[in-house]
Amino acid sequence: MSLFGRPLADGDRLDVAGAVVRLKVHTRARRVSLRLDRTRREVVATAPSVRRLSEAAAFATERASWIAARLAELPQSQSIAPGVTISLFGQPCRLESAAHPVRFFPATETEPARIAARGEGETYARAVARVLKKQALATFAERTAHYCAALGARMPAVTVMDARGRWGSCRPGMIGKPASIRYSWRLALAPFEVADYVVAHECAHLLELNHGAAFWAHVKALVGDERPHRAWLRAEGARLHAFGA
Repeated sequence: MSLFGRPLADGDRLDVAGAVVRLKVHTRARRVSLRLDRTRREVVATAPSVRRLSEAAAFATERASWIAARLAELPQSQSIAPGVTISLFGQPCRLESAAHPVRFFPATETEPARIAARGEGETYARAVARVLKKQALATFAERTAHYCAALGARMPAVTVMDARGRWGSCRPGMIGKPASIRYSWRLALAPFEVADYVVAHECAHLLELNHGAAFWAHVKALVGDERPHRAWLRAEGARLHAFGA
């Protein structure tokens, strides 16, 4: 029995001074440790074994002030409300209130793109998110077709998701079933070049299901030096996940 009144398990989430702490067992870990998961906006307490999870939980409690300080450094949530201007693939997009159901207005020579929707609060935010997902899917499908043609690969099924742990995922095709690629719709909030790199990355996996030299050669052939895009996601990814949170 742990100090927390019950046996602890891998994946348990604890409240430590108002912050979420997720317990994780990593058999290769040599000691108990804490780290900040910027994408999930939570702290991970790692232990080498299930038996030592209570030690990890106790350590997190002792470091409550450190946890609070790290979480305070995360970007604040960006509200989804009329009057706010967001970035859509690197271009400004103004959010507006309307009496009609949600509509997307592409940019013109004199006006930025606009999303107009009725409602308020969560109702308004969900309507805007639907538009962003639709725009993301259209762009990702187009760019996936472009890179598949460049690679000589068959076009996969393309969908969007809201996974916290990855920006994209590729599932190889099987007999009678085509390959599929899923992209985080939140990449629509990133610069186009960054989102496009993720598309190239996942398309390269259609040929190489690993991150070996051949895989990175494909990526570089498609988008050039990928390191600035990866660095941008590491630095700004938490901000994308904070959107509407």
